[in-house]
Amino acid sequence: MQTASTNICERLCNKSIREISWLLNIPRSTVSGIITKWKQLGTTATQPQSGRLHKMRERGQLILKRTVSRSHQLSAESIAKDLQTSCGLQISPTTVHRELHGKGFHGRADSSKP
Repeated sequence: MQTASTNICERLCNKSIREISWLLNIPRSTVSGIITKWKQLGTTATQPQSGRLHKMRERGQLILKRTVSRSHQLSAESIAKDLQTSCGLQISPTTVHRELHGKGFHGRADSSKP
């Protein structure tokens, strides 16, 4: 006994990508990507995420941004200690430095203007 998805797949396999796209009302690139993924992996399920997750979540990043915008001259060490006392986040000064660079904060002084 065949499932409905198998029947649909068999019917759509004889059609071109353009025809499948038109029938399902989805972009051709999506149809092509699904077919390619099926041929390579044998499934269309999403794969597990590669790499390590970020230590700082959204809440920690918002607190970091707020802390830096209030006082621009704090060191990464003092910010890390501040985050540890206020939020309980155990992060290193290197992580603080990396997150600040990602948010667009850099350790440069403003140029003097006349």
